[in-house]
Amino acid sequence: MASLTASSGAPRKSAREPSLNLPLDKVSFIILKAREYDVKEEGADPDTGSNPIDDGQTDVLTDAGDDPVREELLGAIRGLNDDERVRLVALAWLGRGTYDLDEWKEAVATARSEHSRRAAEYLLGLPLLGDYLEDGLAMFDEGIVDDADTREGLNSENEPLGNMPDKPARQ
Repeated sequence: MASLTASSGAPRKSAREPSLNLPLDKVSFIILKAREYDVKEEGADPDTGSNPIDDGQTDVLTDAGDDPVREELLGAIRGLNDDERVRLVALAWLGRGTYDLDEWKEAVATARSEHSRRAAEYLLGLPLLGDYLEDGLAMFDEGIVDDADTREGLNSENEPLGNMPDKPARQ
């Protein structure tokens, strides 16, 4: 299973620019789980309970009420403090295009008034939640790096991850 880590490519922001104030490691985990959850389908396997190998492991992709990925995702979101959950909702809205970065304070205030309760359930109802959160992070010049992706990106020492297809390996 791939893991995601946070990466910050931006210099320090001035006091006038909006501040994300979210733990990037937790947001990265939520993005990973949201993507796992987004691929689930209702009724993907009509022969549920049959031999998983014969069925191509389709039960893993079936959306069920007792889904462990759903529970992990809900737990990760609920594990944030109230302010962080509100900011996560606002970040999803930013990534979805509902708000712009210069409207961050308004997005946070609206999220606080509309979704301070049951934010986790609201967020799980957003299709493409992982993409929205990652796009929102990009607006803050923050990002995540998929540790399994050896084609692009930089590691924590700003070295390329893996070998580029058209470049020789570093010695």
